[in-house]
Amino acid sequence: MTAAHVPTTTEVPAPARRMSSWSRIGIVARSDMRQLLEDKGFWMPMVVLGAIFFVFIPTVLLLTITRIGNVEAVEQVSKTLEVLPEAAQAQIQGSTPEGRTAYALAVYLLAPVAIVVPLTISTAIGASTIVGERERGTGEFLAHSPAHVREIYLGKLIASLVPGYATTLVGFGCYSLVVNLLVGPEAGGWFFPTAQWWVLMLWVVPPFLAVTLSIVLRLSARVKSSAAAQQAAGLVTLPMIGIAYSQSTGALFGARASGLVIGLVAWIAAAVGLSRGVRAVSRSRLLGVDDQI
Repeated sequence: MTAAHVPTTTEVPAPARRMSSWSRIGIVARSDMRQLLEDKGFWMPMVVLGAIFFVFIPTVLLLTITRIGNVEAVEQVSKTLEVLPEAAQAQIQGSTPEGRTAYALAVYLLAPVAIVVPLTISTAIGASTIVGERERGTGEFLAHSPAHVREIYLGKLIASLVPGYATTLVGFGCYSLVVNLLVGPEAGGWFFPTAQWWVLMLWVVPPFLAVTLSIVLRLSARVKSSAAAQQAAGLVTLPMIGIAYSQSTGALFGARASGLVIGLVAWIAAAVGLSRGVRAVSRSRLLGVDDQI
């Protein structure tokens, strides 16, 4: 955040100081996202990460299974599917062993990709969003801005959430195309996204990001360096990835409502976490004069 983006109170005219709360939140969020767009060293690796998880890895795996179906690994996976309960096997489409294997991988086993990518991107942004202001020496401008600390917090939250979720939506579209082109002919036509994936993308992923960021932003406001915030953020994301695996596994074994339940719990946790997380941001911490852990 530069001085030009967030002027001090003495530099802001009276009408600007009387602008709405959402306008001030938007200024904070737009300023952070503008800096991210200008930093190729940050967003280029994020684009590569999304391409690897959503396009490259699924393409290699599914192409290997559907086009080179006689390899030993594919046969073993196909036999493994036969030991699943009948209810689980009934959900797996495909007229050939290769097709059923590819369907299971595409729909169930690769589902956590939708959690890994946005969490990685959003936590990377959120971890340094507040402590980074202190390290760059711009925290003073933000601390003396007309924005309330709650508005600063929400602006930082939006700036961290939007890039991760936007990347996920774009990657989800690419992944859907890959799955339908490679697995669709083996499964009787285009079938993806399935109902479980719509629930995952629209109901589960957003509150997961909000819960994680509510914790990461609190850490970013308290720690002494961006490196410490990044390390702590990495620990926060691990349980979220585990929950994503449990959601996809539950859907495979017939618990179709598992995604709805997990999403509801996540939304409640997000509401509580965000309401408590705003307390971690203070003007003294932006100035770097408050006690830190």
